[in-house]
Amino acid sequence: MTNPYDVLGVNPSASDEEVKSAYRSLAKKYHPDNYSESPLKEVAEEKMAEVNQAFDTIMNERRARGGQSAAGTSASSNLSDIRRMIQQNRLVEAEELLDGIPVNMRDAEWYFLKGSVYFSRGWLEDAANHFSTACRMNPNNPEYRAAMNRIMWQKQGNFGTGYGNNPNPYQTTQNTGGCSACDMCSGLICADCCCECMGGDLISCC
Repeated sequence: MTNPYDVLGVNPSASDEEVKSAYRSLAKKYHPDNYSESPLKEVAEEKMAEVNQAFDTIMNERRARGGQSAAGTSASSNLSDIRRMIQQNRLVEAEELLDGIPVNMRDAEWYFLKGSVYFSRGWLEDAANHFSTACRMNPNNPEYRAAMNRIMWQKQGNFGTGYGNNPNPYQTTQNTGGCSACDMCSGLICADCCCECMGGDLISCC
């Protein structure tokens, strides 16, 4: 097997932060999105897989030698940064960081954020799978449950109800304060009666 440090281009004595920095640089370079229309797409995918495996191997070995690596101790803060990136629509950067988190450290928040990236790209099936996993791992989180409800609602072909900046985006019945067709008809009939009492006729058929 290729030396994982050689793959990332760092020395074994490199700090965790240096390893992460090297990984991010390579992930940005070889990310498949950069080669979607290129004949080098398969090569880039293979290289990206090699880079991911090298990063995971190094971090797992360091944790096994004792103590948490920087990647482990700062997992929560990293996810907070990724959440902000998604909110700013910096999806490629967010996904690079998410993919760099070792599998054994991927908690419910990881799956929620990964699902959010997929949702932002319109990949509803992948988003639904990740939101579902987040809900299974943390069933009491209302944000994860709301995201799952939203994706299921949208997968059924429903758009526009309760989305955007609505603080309760999954509420399907809303009081808009407008008039229904029945209200308009009732109003016209009342107006016609008033006109007839005054000798006029607003609606000739009534």
